[in-house]
Amino acid sequence: MEKPSNLLLKLSRRLFENPDNQEKFINSLIHPQLFESAVIWCQDKPDILPFMAERTTIWQPQFVDRLSIGEKPGKNILHDQGYFYCLDFSSVFAASILLAIPLDVRVVFDMCASPGGKSIFAWKALQPDLLISNEVIGKRLGMLISNLKRCQISPCTVVNRDSSIFAEKIPLSSDLVMVDAPCTGQSLLAKGEKAPGCFHPTAINKSANRQKRIIANSAQLVAPQGYLAYMTCTYSPEENEQVCEWFLSRFPQFQAVNVSYLEKYQSHLSNIPCYRLFPQDRLGAGAFTVLFQNTTEGERNEVDFDALSGVWSNTNHRDAEDTHDIAESQ
Repeated sequence: MEKPSNLLLKLSRRLFENPDNQEKFINSLIHPQLFESAVIWCQDKPDILPFMAERTTIWQPQFVDRLSIGEKPGKNILHDQGYFYCLDFSSVFAASILLAIPLDVRVVFDMCASPGGKSIFAWKALQPDLLISNEVIGKRLGMLISNLKRCQISPCTVVNRDSSIFAEKIPLSSDLVMVDAPCTGQSLLAKGEKAPGCFHPTAINKSANRQKRIIANSAQLVAPQGYLAYMTCTYSPEENEQVCEWFLSRFPQFQAVNVSYLEKYQSHLSNIPCYRLFPQDRLGAGAFTVLFQNTTEGERNEVDFDALSGVWSNTNHRDAEDTHDIAESQ
């Protein structure tokens, strides 16, 4: 039996008081198992599914199916035709907080968008007048554009800028800003993938500092009464609950939204309504998610399209004037 590292043991004790839960968590990482994948139906779901699907969860929207282990949706002809997008079910859990947002959403901004799963989920769930998907890492742009194009996501614009640029150029412009934050990716281990150094304090602190910078910049884009969604695919409290507590202390106009259908997953590490999925839950490799609302009053600013300098746009189907397939790894 593989012996867990001291850093993993220390993390397990911070996450769980119960030794049995600590052991289950550790075993899920050092003895990874297969998880069910999922698909987002971008076009109308066929009357007869081409896959075997599992029972739905309370937080799973009707446009998502969780597939039985062994199904290979990427090989189906409907995939190439853009009928669906494949992603981890943990990503569905993280994105499910968006279902608590009222449907009157005109502009959605996805700050860390590639490979596109959260953007596609938001587009399907909220039907915005405009989706703006940003990816700051140039080599990940092709993947994002390919997925949005294949799935016929419209109207949308892909941009390639640092979060600080948008905070300056298009403040108070978006009804929803999503931050699927870059993180240490500890949940990759539960899928049998590698994440070197993911438990080291230096890596965790570096990641947390970057997350704080991104969420602070992203908050400035949120229109009055708009929403900010923060998500990760890692376990360390420094990258999750502690980022949220830091954020609320510096942006008191925001408050965390209680998502009733995720109550079972409330993090026991914070009094803030925020939610965790762990690999031992057997629904996915793990995720953290929280939804904030900007409580200030006022009008939403119009998007300055000249400031966006988009690298790709698809706005053929609707008027937007006013306004990892690669499975998710985070």
